[in-house]
Amino acid sequence: MKRPIGVTILAIAAGIAVVINAIIALRFIFPFMGPVDFPTTSLWYALVYGLMAYIWFWVLQMLWNLEEAGWIFVAAISLINLVFDFVILVTGGEWYDVQISVILNSLILIYAMLPGTKRAFGRK
Repeated sequence: MKRPIGVTILAIAAGIAVVINAIIALRFIFPFMGPVDFPTTSLWYALVYGLMAYIWFWVLQMLWNLEEAGWIFVAAISLINLVFDFVILVTGGEWYDVQISVILNSLILIYAMLPGTKRAFGRK
């Protein structure tokens, strides 16, 4: 199957998320890795961020191989993020606080639902 450029960009973004979460996990184990606001190590947080790095690595593989599970995960996460953003707005939050998240997640969800993207993942 042919991979659209947008799916490649989403896969690269997932790769960046892998690196960021892995670095954060290592910073919770080794607090001397850069400026941190916490003075001690936390194995629980390291485990959680390590798990997030693993999940994003899985998504990266699924998107790169054009497997449907990666596409569904990205669409679901962007939709969940939009719901959380709108809950923040309804409960008294400011547009300024969530505007970047709303714009990016809307664009990701719109792109994921385009007919060409669906065809790339074997959907009609």
